[in-house]
Amino acid sequence: MTTSKPFVSLANVVADLSQEMPPQQRYARLLDAFLTCFPCDAIALLKREGEQLVPCAVEGLSQDILGRRFAIGEQPRLAQILQGTQPIRFAADSQLPDPYDGFVDLSRDHAHVHDCMGAPLYLDGQLWGVLTLDAMSPGSFNRIDFNALRALLSAAAATVRVASRPGLRQALPGLAEGTARVSRTQHDDALIGQSPPMQRMQREIEIVARTDFPVLILGETGVGKELVARAIHACSARAQAPLVTVNCAALPEALAESELFGHVRGAFSGASEDRSGKFEQAHYGTLFLDEVGELPLTLQAKLLRALQNGDIQRLGSDRHHRVDVRVIAATNRDLIRAVAEGQFRADLYHRLSVYPLRVPALRERGEDVLRLSGHFLQAHQQRLGLEGLRLTRSARDWLSQQPWPGNVRELEHTLARATIRALSFAPEGCTSITLNSHHFENGGLILPAPLLHAPERMQADARPLQDIIENYRREVIRARLRQYDGNRARTAHSLGLDRGNFHRLLKKIGLD
Repeated sequence: MTTSKPFVSLANVVADLSQEMPPQQRYARLLDAFLTCFPCDAIALLKREGEQLVPCAVEGLSQDILGRRFAIGEQPRLAQILQGTQPIRFAADSQLPDPYDGFVDLSRDHAHVHDCMGAPLYLDGQLWGVLTLDAMSPGSFNRIDFNALRALLSAAAATVRVASRPGLRQALPGLAEGTARVSRTQHDDALIGQSPPMQRMQREIEIVARTDFPVLILGETGVGKELVARAIHACSARAQAPLVTVNCAALPEALAESELFGHVRGAFSGASEDRSGKFEQAHYGTLFLDEVGELPLTLQAKLLRALQNGDIQRLGSDRHHRVDVRVIAATNRDLIRAVAEGQFRADLYHRLSVYPLRVPALRERGEDVLRLSGHFLQAHQQRLGLEGLRLTRSARDWLSQQPWPGNVRELEHTLARATIRALSFAPEGCTSITLNSHHFENGGLILPAPLLHAPERMQADARPLQDIIENYRREVIRARLRQYDGNRARTAHSLGLDRGNFHRLLKKIGLD
């Protein structure tokens, strides 16, 4: 490390402070500056929120860590960093558990961190969070220039300050407060993502939440439309009032009017007392109409009147009630087509879609798949009382390559099944589980391609028998190597082969 390198990096970080750029880009450039200056394999920027540390940006760590949360009381190293005012280094043989063991994104899975250091970040004298640096080789930090480190840490605090006040938030007073609320909603309800489509949607949420416009949330099944509705409500001026949810698809047509607008005693058989409807329950708050495209036409006219005038009547009553309700609706149907086919009222569609908001499908969100995976795995880890639940590189690759037609919901259920499958095969009392690709593929059983479509292949295959056998053997070995993450010793043992013979066989069939 040359003495000029830290100062060049510091100058670049300082120059960035005057540039307009998204927070994630700003954080990425900051972390790159640290990686350039100091001999570390991984670096993370974490923000303190209550009794948790939330990863904001990482380099050299698996992306699924961005969906996880670190409870300070369970992480003694992070707790020590937070308690000080200066950088702290942990000895390579420290017995304190490292929060990043198994997350360093190197060629080998579950590599353990050997050199670790971190520093608290303060803004205006208030603790904001921490920055951590980790290396796989003991002694990596022996010759660090602590003056250069402190200078870059000061630049890091300035970067965090600027990232917290981008131009859009300066232009719209009060938006920063709304952004903090949507951030907390993300952590609680898994509206997680840093991909460009998600960043655009989150900016839309921040802005539209400040209005009282009706919002129509559009998107495929399983993308998280209800979570978006919660985020809009949480960022709005109505956040302290109720958010009332109605699943329109589950409303029996005979009871739908009563559910929405209420009824009086004797309005119908079984109406033994007066009852308020969802509109009244949401007074001064937000009414979320999920699957609004399933509402019967007979009810759509009454809903339109309520939206236009804020005026409702309980079923069986002549008395009018005024309500102040912000309406958010959601659907996975093509409502424009439904209007053209006479299945949905055009005037109601236009009333609901003052601001249409599309939720991106999971296949459009890139590495958000891994961030969401980290979030769901941490939740499963807590429910099952495990100390660790992590993904191997092959598992991360498998998750990243799937089309996910069922979107976030399908991802959550897939991870749950794989976790139970891995736990069922783990030794008794095991509290740390690792998910491999074979816990996901073909229900947990990896079948070589010749077995998956054997009848069709045998009918169409005109090669000599020896060629077919050789190809089949190659497919079996390739599949078994994937199952054991490329570990040749374990693969050879599972096939009942001597290691030396197995290596020679790999060369013979072209897999070496």
